[in-house]
Amino acid sequence: MKDWSASATALYDGASQKMFIDGAWCEARSGEVIEARNPADGSLLATVPKGDAADIDIAVKAARAAFEGPWSKWTPFERQALLLRIADRLEAEWENLCLSDTLDMGMPIQRTLANSRRVLGMLRFYAGQAVAIHGATIPNSFPGEIYSQTVREPIGVVGAIIPWNAPIAGSIWKIAPAIATGCTVVLKPSEEASLTVLMIARIMQEAGLPDGVLNIVTGLGSEAGAALAEHDGVDKIVFTGSTATGQAIARAATGNLKRVSLELGGKSPVIVCRDADIEKAVPVAAMAVFANSGQICIAGSRLFVAREIHDEFVRRVADYAAGLRIGHGIREDTDIGPIISAGQAQRIAGYLDAGPREGAEVITGGARAEGADLAGGHFFQPTVLGGVTDTMSVAREEIFGPVISALPFDDLDEVVARANATPYGLAAGVFSTHLGTAHKLANRLKAGSVWVNMYHAIDPAVPFGGVKMSGYGREGGTEHMEEYLDTKAIWINAN
Repeated sequence: MKDWSASATALYDGASQKMFIDGAWCEARSGEVIEARNPADGSLLATVPKGDAADIDIAVKAARAAFEGPWSKWTPFERQALLLRIADRLEAEWENLCLSDTLDMGMPIQRTLANSRRVLGMLRFYAGQAVAIHGATIPNSFPGEIYSQTVREPIGVVGAIIPWNAPIAGSIWKIAPAIATGCTVVLKPSEEASLTVLMIARIMQEAGLPDGVLNIVTGLGSEAGAALAEHDGVDKIVFTGSTATGQAIARAATGNLKRVSLELGGKSPVIVCRDADIEKAVPVAAMAVFANSGQICIAGSRLFVAREIHDEFVRRVADYAAGLRIGHGIREDTDIGPIISAGQAQRIAGYLDAGPREGAEVITGGARAEGADLAGGHFFQPTVLGGVTDTMSVAREEIFGPVISALPFDDLDEVVARANATPYGLAAGVFSTHLGTAHKLANRLKAGSVWVNMYHAIDPAVPFGGVKMSGYGREGGTEHMEEYLDTKAIWINAN
């Protein structure tokens, strides 16, 4: 087992970081900064500039100049080669990137390291897509000898806003398709976790990224993020985060009718049928929520279990949860890392108070985790609540913490209706050894992704996104490329 302590100390020493605009590293115009603190112990990692509308404006203008300048002359082959170089350099610095994420937002190092296949795969997938963009020749019925065809063009300047729960994957998922299509980007990372995104910008610059193609403005969502969503120089906004913020961004985007893609919150159901393979289902159902301490949009936090096996299954999930190791993310044997901030910890604590007050039973966990090695951090015990009903707040609202609400069900029609009775529709899980049951449930669940006898599977080639209040637009697959392209029709009179 590797000791990451020395590497962690060397990576960040409290020094000031700079943001990245038009190929240059700079302070915020205001001179103000935001502290980046380790959620595991509260120590100061660094400070980052507190950018605002003035910095956003400079970054958008730089992105526009790059889009209309030399970057527009880059061929698909050249953009592909750039993405492949970036992938190689990120792979070479993968451990430092993962350590940065672990220090800045708490994700256990074992989880960040394991994400390399997905993240590096994204870059290489979009590199392949860069040379596969094409239009079509379309027969038309217009009188005369008239030819019609389409061309696909980059949409322009993309404003990207990402959350704090997965900075490496979140930023690459926004940047890579933009580079592949020939767009330029102004990215605003979460004020809770900006350090890794700045590291990514440095690596991309070293790989040969032209000035202005990617710009990183650090700052508050209410200031820099809002300014980016409203800016008339932005052609498209892509956002991952809470539903409430997504609604605000959609409203702000109406000023110039910019295109919008939103990947928002969820309250995802996991359905365990009476014929499920319990041995295989228990750890998967548990980690559908406890992965990343529940700080994940697709967390399968509503656990519906067939009544015949409900008590045994929930007890075994609780036993599994009780065996998970809580601790600092830089320990390779840590399963449950810290919550990102004191504010988020307080929010989770509120739900853990509300559940029993509304009638739920705490089967395991239910409180903050304490101990000498957890001092100064924000830690919670992985929690399983039983006796939950559909009307309780813990069953209706996104907690974004390590909390499972277990609910029994009697038949498939009933559980489908209850699983779909939510404003969200991001993901769902089904456990059954009967193929017909699995197909029936997967087809009837209202969710952007449904996993059968598994959970959390995401691949660059497969589209991902939500329905209902979980957003619209897709990331991943060829559908993702469409989000960054406009279609132009060209008519030619050959008479």
